[in-house]
Amino acid sequence: MTQTFSKPSLRQKIQRRPVHGVLLLDKPLGLSSNQALQKAKWLLRADKAGHTGTLDPLATGVLPLCFGAATKFSQLQLDADKTYEAVLLLGQKTTTADAEGEVIETRPVPEITPALLASITQRFTGPLAQIPPMYSALKKDGQALYEYARKGIEVEREARHITIFKLNMALAHDPRAQVAIKIIVSCSKGTYIRTLGEDIGEALGCGAHLGSLRRTETGGFTASQCVTLAALEAMTGAERDACLLPPQSLVADYPSVTLDADNAGRFLSGLRRRGQWGEDAPLVQVYGPSSSGQAFEPAAFLGSAHIAADELIPQRLLSPVEVQDIAQSARRAAEVFMPVSAAAPSAPVDAGSFQH
Repeated sequence: MTQTFSKPSLRQKIQRRPVHGVLLLDKPLGLSSNQALQKAKWLLRADKAGHTGTLDPLATGVLPLCFGAATKFSQLQLDADKTYEAVLLLGQKTTTADAEGEVIETRPVPEITPALLASITQRFTGPLAQIPPMYSALKKDGQALYEYARKGIEVEREARHITIFKLNMALAHDPRAQVAIKIIVSCSKGTYIRTLGEDIGEALGCGAHLGSLRRTETGGFTASQCVTLAALEAMTGAERDACLLPPQSLVADYPSVTLDADNAGRFLSGLRRRGQWGEDAPLVQVYGPSSSGQAFEPAAFLGSAHIAADELIPQRLLSPVEVQDIAQSARRAAEVFMPVSAAAPSAPVDAGSFQH
């Protein structure tokens, strides 16, 4: 069932503010990724935001939204492996390879036995070459493929190399088809589940299209961690802010390096730092000392880098203002959960302490 949400009045103005963090959204059915992003951005009053990989309006599930400084690390989620659950409706092909398209072919469905499913599973597991669907946002000569498709034009597309790490298939009940199959797919970036479903239908000899699609995991973030737009809308401003993960959650699986104040300032200025940082690494998360020195305040996240030949080489850096904003947000959040008597005096953060 498609959810509906109230829209801000055209006359209603909101005061935008710097918001830094990651919102794990359970995207609802019927909204595009950008529509969901804009709704969340409005609810948080954020001045900068972006999503980490498109989910079709037909799809639901995990959609990490990045705000402020977190947008600098969104590419890691775009490149991340993902897991989906989908229902394939057998016996019919549609124009869009999903339930939103028009039926263009109907064929009888063979007996679906465990042995047949096991054979198909093996065939579609591992490295594959997949031709992107015409109804996709990929561009050809500056125009999205779906724009060609809507005009009835089919253009040549190059096959993309993807990997299906794990594929589970089982018969399922769905009132929209006589025979349906539920699939659970763990795959590399760039995999089109609609195309996978259509290819499985062709391998079965009956055709198929996607009846439903849900992303259950991306880059280690799971559906159980997500919040819905409806729940977010019902929250207070403070509760919404509490849903945000810090920007460094996008690089949490990588090694970390902590710098002293002098090296932190120079690193944040874009300078390489030489030292004993450990083995060479393509990506590390980098921290500096907390701005206030209070025990409850975590080290300041400065950005990402890579290590080569004992050099710490900056990659994606926060600005001193972003470091300040994030530190202040962390301090406010900590004070909410601390007894008043234990809360430290709120001292201003010196953004200049990281400037050299």
